[in-house]
Amino acid sequence: MPTRLKDFATVIVAVVEPETTAQVAAQLMRRHHIGALVVVDAAQKTTPVGIVTDRDLVLALMAEGLDPAMFTVGDIMSVELVLATPDMDAMEALKLMRVQRVRRLVIVDDVKRLVGIVALEDLLELVARELAALAAAAMGARDREFEQRK
Repeated sequence: MPTRLKDFATVIVAVVEPETTAQVAAQLMRRHHIGALVVVDAAQKTTPVGIVTDRDLVLALMAEGLDPAMFTVGDIMSVELVLATPDMDAMEALKLMRVQRVRRLVIVDDVKRLVGIVALEDLLELVARELAALAAAAMGARDREFEQRK
């Protein structure tokens, strides 16, 4: 399964700046049916500086009874990004996610500009397809054996 991230990662990434309110971030996630926003540098708008997830919103604000209109994404974002490259192998990406204990990898180019994002669900879908293909191959081998023994 030598598949590179650039072959299936999401290249249209929803982004916000650190000054964006948590409420606006939540509304963007709902509108776009996504669970995370990449936070980009306000000046360059292409350099990822953090990530904010739906879990961040719930755990940092909602569970504490805090008003999301009073806090910014910069207040609650994770700043220790786990970065990947477009040419990273999917299995290498899975291992990186497991070791770093994250659900998403932010994909950057050689100069650290945002070029995509890959979620655990994307990789699970890829692995499921590969397993289905493997199962089909096994069934085909069995059928071929039946045909040869007639």
